[in-house]
Amino acid sequence: MSGIVKKSFNNPDEVRSPDKANVHVCDLGGVAAAKMVLQPGWSWSTCIKPVVGGESCQARHVGTVLSGSMSAKHNDGTIDTFVAGDVYVIEPGHDGWVEGDTECVALEFNATAAKTFAAKK
Repeated sequence: MSGIVKKSFNNPDEVRSPDKANVHVCDLGGVAAAKMVLQPGWSWSTCIKPVVGGESCQARHVGTVLSGSMSAKHNDGTIDTFVAGDVYVIEPGHDGWVEGDTECVALEFNATAAKTFAAKK
């Protein structure tokens, strides 16, 4: 494998389109990158849970918000809101949702989350 891997979200390896979301995934050989565009009204519990099942999201998310705003509530009760410029780690066991009337665009870099988020079982 080359020491440089380059791909574009304009020509991703995979596109997923669960309710109120569009996820472009690029496989970089051991690391996956995902560009998520989440529409107003999107939440894990209403848009993703019906696809993957479970009581809460079991993915570990590592990423950054490019625009818009989203919140997450962990099963331990911790709630936080993420806006453009924020970087985050959200551990498994949470719900998430878009805040306000503007879509949220985020990039995630985590082999497991990018490969499995919103993927049908």
